Amino acid sequence: MLKAPLWQLAQEAGPFVRLAGLSGAAAVILGAMGAHRSFPETEGKEDLRKIFETANRFHFLHTLALVTVPLCRRPYIAGAFFIAGMGMFCGTCYYHAFTGDRKLRQVTPLGGTCLILGWVAMVL
Repeated sequence: MLKAPLWQLAQEAGPFVRLAGLSGAAAVILGAMGAHRSFPETEGKEDLRKIFETANRFHFLHTLALVTVPLCRRPYIAGAFFIAGMGMFCGTCYYHAFTGDRKLRQVTPLGGTCLILGWVAMVL
């Protein structure tokens, strides 16, 4: 039987539940911003709204994953990969969608790799 409340056990595994709370709030704010704005016109057939929606969906999903990080054996490894991945993948997609500027897009695949490694780290 557990002697400590679940929230105390989660805190012992690091700051990940609180970081997930901040990340979730940011995802809601960014989602609202994206829902109520027009996206820049780009050359070609690039759909910036679709890029934004992908970023926001991945942001929410990996925020939920971050909540579960304290339950895995190596929370700091999994958590670091999820946080880095959300920053590099979601962040560069948000930037591209909001500005139309592609200069940070070369970082996006590295962020996606970090997200994958976060999931793999949860099974270590």
